[in-house]
Amino acid sequence: MDKMKLSRIGIYTGLVILVIICFIPFYMMIINATRPNSEILRGFTLIPGDSLMDNYDVLISYMDVWRGFRNSLFVAISVTVLNAYFSALTAFALVVYEFKFKNAIFVTFIVMMMVPGQLGLIGLYDLSETLGILDTYWPLIIPAVAAPFTVFFFRQFLITTMHISILEAGRIDGASEVHMFHRIILPILMPAIATMGIFTFIGSWNNYIVPLVIIRSPDLYTLPVMMGALSGSPVASNLGAMYLGIAISVVPIMVAFLFLSKYIISSITAGSVKG
Repeated sequence: MDKMKLSRIGIYTGLVILVIICFIPFYMMIINATRPNSEILRGFTLIPGDSLMDNYDVLISYMDVWRGFRNSLFVAISVTVLNAYFSALTAFALVVYEFKFKNAIFVTFIVMMMVPGQLGLIGLYDLSETLGILDTYWPLIIPAVAAPFTVFFFRQFLITTMHISILEAGRIDGASEVHMFHRIILPILMPAIATMGIFTFIGSWNNYIVPLVIIRSPDLYTLPVMMGALSGSPVASNLGAMYLGIAISVVPIMVAFLFLSKYIISSITAGSVKG
């Protein structure tokens, strides 16, 4: 019994130390966002400063940070919702129906998972220019809907949790395929949607290279692009304002993950029990 207690204490101690190590960089970022430039150059302190509003005034004098916040939020939510819905629809078709080249299509999804998205950036730019949708959000949203890994993840989840007999019973009762997808498949997939949704949202929120290439109008800039533009502006000499801008772009993701992670865990647990 004593050995078990010592082992448990050692594990918890290691976990606490690991949490502290991971939290320190974010804490430094938030603290430095409240300090003037001169104090930041002297070194780090655990005590917040009193220059938060001064740093904020400097930051918004060179960029409309809340416009970038809204732009990023719109793109990230659109990508997350469309990605989840159409990936679930595709996974449903791959699991339930038998059709020609079904296995070939699935293998194509697996192969596409291994191809970095940046390789198609030039092609995306040329296609967007040809279609006349350059400098809009469409090139940021539409390609993200076709997510091979999300389809693969949803397909494997359905194979392990869904029984075909449920759909057969629905067909006997006269339910349409669309009705069964929305009333049966989507609820079954909710644990997988919760898991992939948060990673899709974070990936879209932090996306920098594609908006940088596609978007030209400053009013349409997402927050990461705005923050990248600050590196060549006078704000770069004010470390407190830079830290504040980074905190504004990062803290919402931290908060979202902090509150949504427990729902992901509980959903996965509920799904596994149900299956």
